[in-house]
Amino acid sequence: MKKILFIFLMTQVISAQSNWYKGNLHTHSLWSDGDDFPEMIINWYKTQGYDFVALSDHNIIAEGEKWVTMAESSTAFKKYLQMFGEEWVEYKKDTAFHVRLKTYDEFKKLLEVPGKFLIIKSEELTDRFEKKPIHINATNIHEMIEPQHGNSVYEVMQNNIDAINEQRNRTGKIIMPHVNHPNFVWAVTAEDIINLKGDKLFEIYNGHPLVHNYGDSIHAGTEEMWDIILAERLSSGKDIMYGIAVDDAHNYFSFDPKQSNPGRGWVVVKADSLTPENLIHSMETGNFYASSGVELSEINISGNSINIKIKPEEGVEFKTQFIGTKKNYTKLYEERKDSAGTKVTGKFSDELGIVFSEVSGLNPSFNFKGDELYVRAKIISSKVKINPYQPGEYEQAWVQPVQISGD
Repeated sequence: MKKILFIFLMTQVISAQSNWYKGNLHTHSLWSDGDDFPEMIINWYKTQGYDFVALSDHNIIAEGEKWVTMAESSTAFKKYLQMFGEEWVEYKKDTAFHVRLKTYDEFKKLLEVPGKFLIIKSEELTDRFEKKPIHINATNIHEMIEPQHGNSVYEVMQNNIDAINEQRNRTGKIIMPHVNHPNFVWAVTAEDIINLKGDKLFEIYNGHPLVHNYGDSIHAGTEEMWDIILAERLSSGKDIMYGIAVDDAHNYFSFDPKQSNPGRGWVVVKADSLTPENLIHSMETGNFYASSGVELSEINISGNSINIKIKPEEGVEFKTQFIGTKKNYTKLYEERKDSAGTKVTGKFSDELGIVFSEVSGLNPSFNFKGDELYVRAKIISSKVKINPYQPGEYEQAWVQPVQISGD
């Protein structure tokens, strides 16, 4: 019998000592281009059952003195004052009306609950190459990092990731980079991500209405990109790449698919305790799943199989697709040209992202055969998502890829 050696990259998931923690890693406030105060945003996540949230404003962290100018009659200010009161809210009037934004240390002290709700300091490094926006999140950052620039899309990403990891190594503080919304303005391709070093995560689902999660006729969607990236990285001995879901929330007053609202995408992390260090360690080893609504109670990789338990919901049905690529694939993707004649990544090869099995019910499982390069799972609900990224979208969850190595 052919001997098969399985390498499981999610072994911590089955730890009985660990807990599931739900959180959002990509959120904006009035510190950059969000339309609400940080305390209001954080309190929304806290009251909606999240265990952690990271404010990741553009090229800034919530430190120092910052005042914003707005109308005293604005909805944002009135709700802020009503929620937190005159003793907390600081404002002044001269020729205009100004409100001071509270800092990370201030709102952390007010709203964080040790062991129950965590606020993580983050930054969205916002850079570009030519007209292409390139954004990299730094979760649990210690000091603000300026955009690093570069002479190509890949170089800009790598330079910013290197700067994040330099701070991690220099300070000894665990800081996690991840690539944001690659299809925003079609800026980043799978090829740009394949050779990145020092980053194991990118966004496969982002709630902003302009990020093209599903691609189009000539651009790969982010899940298609994931399979291209996984196939090339794993077949050449590079690190695995995990997929995360985030809100990228900017708009907190008008809830509509045309707005960038909270509550659209999140991660659920298996960790020993609710600290940035434990969460990041778990995410960098694949001990989490991404979701836009589906909840899981267990992911168990043991023996030669992956077994999932889905939390039931009355009147809702679930189907799970076990997706992957075989070791002997020969073709990566088809190349096409857009209307300007620029080469872009089109539909990937039929050899990549194969649906090995589709299972209905609450307890899907898949037995590895040994010829797979990796296997990941996508759970699709029959429930239409409320306030979706795209109208008609169904709730989903994504289980991280398992690399399989054998002789």
